[in-house]
Amino acid sequence: MRQFVHLHNHSHYSLLDGACRIDDLVNAAVENRMPAVALTDHGVMFGAIEFYKKAKKAGVKPIVGMEAYIVTKGSRLEKTMQATATGGKRASYHHMILLAKNQQGYRNLLKLCTIGHTEGFYYKPRIDTEVLRQYRDGILGLSACAGGVLSAHLINGRDAEAYEAAELYKDILGDDFYV
Repeated sequence: MRQFVHLHNHSHYSLLDGACRIDDLVNAAVENRMPAVALTDHGVMFGAIEFYKKAKKAGVKPIVGMEAYIVTKGSRLEKTMQATATGGKRASYHHMILLAKNQQGYRNLLKLCTIGHTEGFYYKPRIDTEVLRQYRDGILGLSACAGGVLSAHLINGRDAEAYEAAELYKDILGDDFYV
């Protein structure tokens, strides 16, 4: 039987989104005989050290990451709203899972998280492709969920934009970008 590893999990550190406690996440990985599990809270890495220590102690390989909010049009420094398909407005960003492959990747995730809060914060701690390109070493990217950098376009019938976005993130992360 092939082993399965969850790479997109939120804990109680993902405010208003995650309810899972770190202990429960690690215990579920143990109970389901997963060799590894990832923690990818929204825009933060508050639980990374707790998660790492508890997963290691339980014999599960911890994969540290975050679900980043990526400004897909414009800059993290812009503080503007974008019109939605339903006539509303929202801050401009999409989701991307970023995982640390090594120590350098962990350091770069911390840097991206910090930049998201100190430079890009507008409703959410946002980053953009400029800083992702600058701090990409040791990072693996996943296209994420329905609000992801590709899916958000596909859901709205914008296949060409999804393809362009895939090319962009493939250019930034190379073989470390996965759909």
